[in-house]
Formats: sequence, C-alpha cells, structure tokens
Amino acid sequence: MLQFMKMKILNIFLPAGSVLLISLFLIPQPCSAEYDYIKISDPFLNKIPVAVTIFKSLSEESAGKEISLNASDLVYKALAFTGYFKMIDREAFLEDLQVKGITGPKINFDNWTDIGAELLITGGVTIKDGHLQIDFRLFDTFKSELLFGKRYKGRLDDQRKIVHRFCSEMVYRLTGKRGVFESMIAFVSTTTGNKEIFTCEFDGYDVKQVTRTKSLALFPAWSPDGSSIAYTSYQNDKPEIFIRHLRDGQEKKISFDGINITPVWMHDNKKMGATLSFEGDEEIYLLTETGKIDKRLTKNWGIDVSPTFSPDGKKMAFVSKRFGSPQIFIQHLDTGAVKRLTYEGKYNTQPDWSPAGDRIVYSGMEAGLANIFVINADGKDFKQLTVDSGSNESPSWSPDGSLIVFSSTRTSKSRIYVMTASGTDQRVLLTLSGKQTDPAWSSSFNE
Repeated sequence: MLQFMKMKILNIFLPAGSVLLISLFLIPQPCSAEYDYIKISDPFLNKIPVAVTIFKSLSEESAGKEISLNASDLVYKALAFTGYFKMIDREAFLEDLQVKGITGPKINFDNWTDIGAELLITGGVTIKDGHLQIDFRLFDTFKSELLFGKRYKGRLDDQRKIVHRFCSEMVYRLTGKRGVFESMIAFVSTTTGNKEIFTCEFDGYDVKQVTRTKSLALFPAWSPDGSSIAYTSYQNDKPEIFIRHLRDGQEKKISFDGINITPVWMHDNKKMGATLSFEGDEEIYLLTETGKIDKRLTKNWGIDVSPTFSPDGKKMAFVSKRFGSPQIFIQHLDTGAVKRLTYEGKYNTQPDWSPAGDRIVYSGMEAGLANIFVINADGKDFKQLTVDSGSNESPSWSPDGSLIVFSSTRTSKSRIYVMTASGTDQRVLLTLSGKQTDPAWSSSFNE
C-alpha cells in the first residue's frame, strides 16, 4: 500500500533554468539498515554488488518500453560512476521482472542472491499526456525486504533528472551523503582555439561553453550555490577576475592594479579569496561580494597564491614560495598563524580542501611530471594517488568528498579525469577537441 505525499514544485538550478515537477511517495517500511551497507572510512574497499533490472512499462504508450530501458540504463551508469557499487551484468539475471512484476511479493530473492546481488533496483514507468512517472524500489536481497521506494513525476525530457534524484536519495540512505548526481564541473578547454570556460554535468554530459572571451580564461571557481562562476580572464590584456552569473549571463569585473588571479569562494559565504599584487608582490586577500577588499590575509615577501578554505571558514590552505620552492601552508584566519603542510617533494601546488574538512588534495611535481597527492589537514597520512600516467594536475573534490576530478596528459593531450578519493577507478570524464584543464567541481544543487 503506497502512501502519497503532497505534490510540490521544486526549483532546481540547472544550466537551462528548468523546473522539474516531482511527486514523491514513501513506502511505509522502515529502512533500518541505513548506512550499514557502505563502510564510510573506506567505501571503495568492498563494492556493493547491485542489480538494476530493466524497468517495466506500466502504460500503453508506444514509447514506454524504450523509455523504461533508457531509465534503467541511466541508473546503472550513474551508480557505476560513484565507485561504490559492483554492477551485476544483466546477462547473469535469472528472472525477468518485466514479466513477473517489480514489487516484493513477485520477486524470488534467491534468484538474485544466487548471482551475488546484495541490492536490487526495480522500476515502473508510466507515460500519460506527455508526462513521465517512474516508481523506484530498492530491495535488500539477502533480507528479502524493501529498503525504500519513491515516485517521481515530470516531463518526458526530465527523465535524466528524475533518475539522478532517485540515485541521490539511494546514496544518501546508504552513506548519509547526497552524492554527486546534481552537481556540475567547470573546466578550461581550447576547443574554440582559445582557453575558454566550459561546464558539464557530473558525468561529462551536456557540455556547455560559458565564456567567449577569445583570449585566456583560467581558474574557474563555483559560487557555493552554483549560480555563478568566478574566473581569471586576459580579455583586457591583463589578468582580471570576472564573476559570471549562469542564468542570465551577466558579469561583474573585479580588477586592481597588477595581477588578479585564482579566485575562490568561502564555503556558504559570499566572500571570496583571490591573489592580488597591487601592493607589490602577490598576496592573498579576502574580498566582499561587491569586489571590495575586506582584508589582506597573507603578509610575507614570498609569492602567495591559490587559496582554498576549510568548510568551517576558519582556515585557509594556500601555496607560498616563502621558503624557496612552492609549498602548501595552512593559515588560521582569526590569528593569522601559519604552518607549513607539505614537506615531501620540492614543488607542491593547487590545493583543494575536502568537503569534510579533514584532507587536502594537491598537485606535486617531481622529474618534470606532476602527480596528485592527498594529505590530512594536520599533515599526517600523506598518499600519492596517481603514478606513471603523464602529468596530473588541478585536483578538485566532489561535493560529497567521494571523488576527485583532475586533468591528465596520460593520453598525450590534456583531458579531464575522475577517480575515487582513494585513487581507484581512474577514467576519462569526457573527450573534446583541443585540451581540457583546470577542472572545478561544484556543490550539489539539491542539498
């Protein structure tokens, strides 16, 4: 028996500014096993085997079967992308739930445990008057029980967003985090012949060109709410910071004498850190949302660049040459106390603070090649994530801290890659003409 909640309209930020109409239902069975399936301390050590059935068409519309297959394929690909799950090949399935039925009483769970599936996902697709409804169910096969079910409604072209909403809910119930399914990635590409800013969805889908400066656009950085991207541009023959609002395309320029580079927002804050040189050497300043200087953060003769803030806003990691070669330092924003973080290697740059606040990922160079490293914020547990695979740079955490996006030259031209936070499952995100660099992962837009 399904219990329905009131229908509501959710305004979700997407590049096209679309509105998704969703009606949710909760199946009244407690999900007592929440967070028991995935080991949070090392979620990629033992991947959970999951089977995604081909969804059942529940309407007479001719497009129903095709959309049902597409929706199940989207779920399969989205969950595989996370690195949490071992996806069971459909060729191994012992029963066809399109024929038997998608609800618990119709399922022989022994047929799913026999092929190694610990979780089972079924779906029912209904199409009526140009609208789409998908009923999702997640089962624990060993316990032969329903963990949760939800119904989503929208337009036919909302299929991808609907699927990702379900995946987000599923990962949340298994990990306590929403995952990456409603996040985006900004990056620099030379596809047009110039370095311009582009965006795509978390899995490389729906690439869009953001800037058209016909010069150099570098260092993209997302605002906390995902509505804007800050970047450095040379369109006026000098490095200046621009903030571009993605909905309406309006821009605001921040420019002081000298260098204006590496902008980055504080988490859940309208203030922004950036490297400026109007007082002489390159130092890091905190700017207000209007672009005015709030305070100078670093005060040292060495070059200080590339700020990244801890999630609680109390600390800043940055790159400094104050001891000769570039190294990463951490500064307490209230006292100004500075402590060196990296000691391994002679050239460490491009830090990014993890969403949980416990780790910092960065790029370190040895023998002319860069690799990705991660280190605890207290300087312990140093680990190299890439090795013998070209130059690997510009790492950026996913909003849930489970994945890292970075650029790599392992196939000659620089491309955007993704890996788990443990360094496993390294794969190319997308392939475009030209070179792709400087990736930056946004927050999720439905948290």
